[in-house]
Amino acid sequence: MGVSITWHGQSIIQAACDGASLLIDPFFEGNPCCSLDWRQMPKPDAVLVTHDHPDHVGQAVEICRATSAMLCCVVGTAQKLLEAGLPPGQMANGIGFNIGGTITIKGMAITMTQALHSSDSGVPTGFIVRMPGGFTFYHAGDTGIFSDMGLLGELYPLDLAILPIGGVFTMDARQAAAACGLLKAAAVLPIHWGTFPALAQSTDEFTRELARRTPACRFIPLSPGESIAL
Repeated sequence: MGVSITWHGQSIIQAACDGASLLIDPFFEGNPCCSLDWRQMPKPDAVLVTHDHPDHVGQAVEICRATSAMLCCVVGTAQKLLEAGLPPGQMANGIGFNIGGTITIKGMAITMTQALHSSDSGVPTGFIVRMPGGFTFYHAGDTGIFSDMGLLGELYPLDLAILPIGGVFTMDARQAAAACGLLKAAAVLPIHWGTFPALAQSTDEFTRELARRTPACRFIPLSPGESIAL
């Protein structure tokens, strides 16, 4: 399907396919796992923000202003980012969108999902993205496990689940491995680990839990800055 997925540490995901690309939770500056200057990256068509914590909003507004990318986030958080300087014409749907809603940007269908977490504005969210050609992935954002992940997997057969495993603020290894079973994803990329001392510092426990609970799900072991073609 020709999809490239890059993990830049914490929750930053870069995805590209057939000339369309996006960034999710672009926390570049201040990210101890990422030395990349976002100004040297290819311009994204869309920037997605799961919730308004600083390690997820990151440089979303600056990137959109510099590249003319559209910013996708939940209503409420959208207003906060507009007040932070995002040009109104670059906010998806003008005011953002909401859980269950789908917008399409350059052939990428972006569906907003619920997440169990906190946010100072709007609500925490995740995204299911169907890239041009049909490759479908789920970025869970910051979340605990919830049983409706099974329904998400039924509605949107997933080629890839991108799940936090760090614990403390999100799912830990055991919960994330169980979430893979609910989602029935073909593969999983663990994120939100190793960035700060409070988080899990490796994927070792997750690898063991995944092999025990959901062995059919392929584990994708990326280090920050690495890419995979799927």
